[in-house]
Amino acid sequence: MAEREKIAADYNEDSIRSLDWKEHIRLRPGMYIGKLGDGSSADDGIYVLIKEVIDNCIDEYTMGYGKHVDVTINEQTNSISVRDFGRGIPLGKVVDVVSKINTGAKYDSKAFQKSVGLNGVGTKAVNALSHYFKVTAFREGKEKTAEFERGVLIKEHKEATSKEENGTFVTFIPDETIFTKFHFEQDYLDNQFWNYCYLNAGLVMNLNGKKYVSKNGLLDLLKRKTNEDELRYPIIHLKGEDIELALSHGGAYGEEYYSFVNGQFTTQGGTHLAAFREGYVKTIRDFYKKDYDASDIRGSICAAISVRVQEPVFESQTKTKLGSQTVYEGGPSMKNFIAEFLGKELNNFLHRNAATAEALKKRIEQNERERKELSGIRKLANERAKKANLHNKKLRDCKFHYNDEAVGKDKDNILEKQKESTIFITEGDSASGSITKARNVNTQAVFSLRGKPLNCFGLTKKVVYENEEFNLLQHALNIEEGYETLRYNNIVFATDADVDGLHIRLLLMTFFLQFFPDLVKNGHVYILETPLFRVRNKQETIYCYDESEKQAAIKKLGSKPEITRFKGLGEISPEEFARFINRDMKLQPVMMLPDTHIQQLLEYYMGKNTPTRQEFIIDNLQLEVDLVEEGKQVLEA
Repeated sequence: MAEREKIAADYNEDSIRSLDWKEHIRLRPGMYIGKLGDGSSADDGIYVLIKEVIDNCIDEYTMGYGKHVDVTINEQTNSISVRDFGRGIPLGKVVDVVSKINTGAKYDSKAFQKSVGLNGVGTKAVNALSHYFKVTAFREGKEKTAEFERGVLIKEHKEATSKEENGTFVTFIPDETIFTKFHFEQDYLDNQFWNYCYLNAGLVMNLNGKKYVSKNGLLDLLKRKTNEDELRYPIIHLKGEDIELALSHGGAYGEEYYSFVNGQFTTQGGTHLAAFREGYVKTIRDFYKKDYDASDIRGSICAAISVRVQEPVFESQTKTKLGSQTVYEGGPSMKNFIAEFLGKELNNFLHRNAATAEALKKRIEQNERERKELSGIRKLANERAKKANLHNKKLRDCKFHYNDEAVGKDKDNILEKQKESTIFITEGDSASGSITKARNVNTQAVFSLRGKPLNCFGLTKKVVYENEEFNLLQHALNIEEGYETLRYNNIVFATDADVDGLHIRLLLMTFFLQFFPDLVKNGHVYILETPLFRVRNKQETIYCYDESEKQAAIKKLGSKPEITRFKGLGEISPEEFARFINRDMKLQPVMMLPDTHIQQLLEYYMGKNTPTRQEFIIDNLQLEVDLVEEGKQVLEA
């Protein structure tokens, strides 16, 4: 009580701080760029930094200026350079545009129509979070350069003559004190750059010499995201003023969407995606004159939708979810705008393409039959799940969830916690015990497997309900009704680094790819990397993730250090485990390459033992060298 009174007494005028824009961004980077991360996740901050700079280039292209953007990423120096060929920042405002909050041309709707960046924050956040930031504007034969360190202007160059084409050139190096030990995943960069091109047909982008360009917009996107031999009918591609969409139905379970606003990939959807899902169901019912269940109509759909909106309202600075209710001031609601477009254009398309309409009808009716077959099993399975006392037996839950509603004064903090929400899927009680004791109870949950799960390749979704463990896992993730209710942003396999642990990983991957592929495709599934060795002496402890790191640690510590080989996660103490599941934990993303055929992939690795697979295993066997002898040689050196 006395301590509480002392704290209350200490709250006075001196307790109130006013931060300038740089300090606030650096103190609360999550409000501006989401989670920091190390590059293992597609929404890590380093990708957002690149996006914030490129968004300005895209806005120039959208307004009709500059047809290509050149980007260079130097992983040796961690520097990123972006050059566009738009109008170029007005020379007298170069410093202000990248260093003064609420300064920019996006506030002038005449200069920028339907831009994604409207809050005057993007490049300022990049500037503040960069060890070094340099901007040069080329405009009508003149140029102006300014250089910064962590948002502080260190050199403002005088205007000079230039032979360069109009445009802007930005170079920055992320601050190593904020972004520690980060790397870039090429697959994430590819997706980021392809999305820009799909949404801006004709735009040419170059990344380290690799060219990205799309002629057919969202049609190209869906072709890249799907396997055409799995589709029930050719992709439907429709375009109108301020709206474009592409859709088809495949053979996989679930619903898969790619939604965009003004060129921004809204990974969490928003009002435009909700309007599409609702408007699509109504259009289909009206066309076939039958009251199909919404889940049957949307089951197995793969769709991409892009809208252009004036003054878009996003739910956070990272712009992952649209909140706008109208397309433009005084214009139609988002719901009516999309519903009217579908009611006219999609309806007309289906009338003109009888074969597609028939194939779509068959897919819907197949979904209907499967749903009715599952209804009885589902009821019994849900009753079993309640009896199993899910929250006490299998799941150690956390406080914040991915599908929580973020409201109130603490909205930005909740959004940040939502992105951090993680569920570790572990093998057995020993591993789950260590993780449970070491975890962050606010954002990290633990689900314990009983042993090796069933190989579900080739089975129908009926097995998800008949198999108690799969049913409990489905309930823990809250994905029975669909992907949009997912409770955890990160699904992490935490298994031992031995043969059994690797086998469990494969069985879990098979489960997700077979029944919930959209979770993998949308970057929610990871593998936790934990150290294999602990090398230490009285002064220092080094954790090593492979043999080469172990040998380097032995050489560094010298004098016969103590070496421990962790055979399983249960052997790592909770105190040590806390180091490996914090914000800097090593996660290996489970990614699907664009041309991957899921059913062929699963059949090859998880189907019957074929001669082809036997040959693959034999050809890829690796014999270990005598590591003991190698270790002796290192010590002697």
